[in-house]
Amino acid sequence: MQTEDLIASLADIARPVQRLRPPLLRAGLWLFAVAALASAAILAFANLDVFSMRVRDPKLAWELTGTLTTGAAAIIAAFYLSLPDRSRGWALLPLPSLALWIGTSGYNCYRHWLTFGPDGWTIGESAHCFAFIVGLSVPLALALYLTLRRTYTLTPVSVAAMGGLGVAGLAAFVLQFFHPFDVTFMDLGLHLAAVAAVVSLASLAGKLAR
Repeated sequence: MQTEDLIASLADIARPVQRLRPPLLRAGLWLFAVAALASAAILAFANLDVFSMRVRDPKLAWELTGTLTTGAAAIIAAFYLSLPDRSRGWALLPLPSLALWIGTSGYNCYRHWLTFGPDGWTIGESAHCFAFIVGLSVPLALALYLTLRRTYTLTPVSVAAMGGLGVAGLAAFVLQFFHPFDVTFMDLGLHLAAVAAVVSLASLAGKLAR
């Protein structure tokens, strides 16, 4: 087939491609939908009286800020990294808030340990926290995948890792509404282990999808 004939045949069967909306807008819409569902679940099942007493502590408020902004920033980064013409530097977006999350959580754990001593190292309800973060991250990750499936990224592992960090961060934020006590060292360890597990599984999925 001549080149001109090939071009003509491709032009005959070509169909218009719907342009994607800006990544920040799509990320915002996705986050808004998740926020609406999470708010409904929190209002229906969480003990808001206990949470309102806990959140009066400025240190916990900073921890929640770091957790939420880590999740939101990582989701935004995933949307930008899913486009082949965007800078890989977007992967750095959630790092400052991640440092705030880990730093404030670590300090709160240290303060709890000074108050309660060895009780801060017992597993207690920590295993349920691990299951909560992983369990909530799975449907969120699936929803994110369905939203990003129309894009063509050159770095699927980075997109998957950012997405995994994002959904795990959001799950850890929602967990605090159902967490009637201060985070202990064991809690923090299992929280971070859950986040690491979600990011690792998401990265593996992104690698297999290449």
